[in-house]
Amino acid sequence: MAEVINAIGRRKAAIARIFAKTGTGKITINKRDIDNYFPSTILQYVVRQPLNKIEVAEKYDIAVNLTGGGFKGQAEALRLAIARALVKIDAENKPALKAAGFLTRDARIVERKKPGRPKARKRFQFSKR
Repeated sequence: MAEVINAIGRRKAAIARIFAKTGTGKITINKRDIDNYFPSTILQYVVRQPLNKIEVAEKYDIAVNLTGGGFKGQAEALRLAIARALVKIDAENKPALKAAGFLTRDARIVERKKPGRPKARKRFQFSKR
């Protein structure tokens, strides 16, 4: 695989666009190393889950363009994008990744604020007298 495979992943307000090619396992996010971008080892683990699941962590170089949301949403968006790219690279990866739940888009997003209310569902304080 000499060509570049690209995929997209979303979670809440975060969008991850990735470009994967064969390499040494380097993950670059917004021109920064993954250890620099996600100092938390838990979030680094979340990002690498699909790669570790099918044991190709040292096989692909991944360049990522990551925008929006918070760091947890960004990490999960990136996980989805990586899983989708691995399926594009080799369709035989799909059953293992699907069983682990890495190919499912989490559709939960923030509910919009409604007029006449302080937040989406919260109501202003009510007193009869």
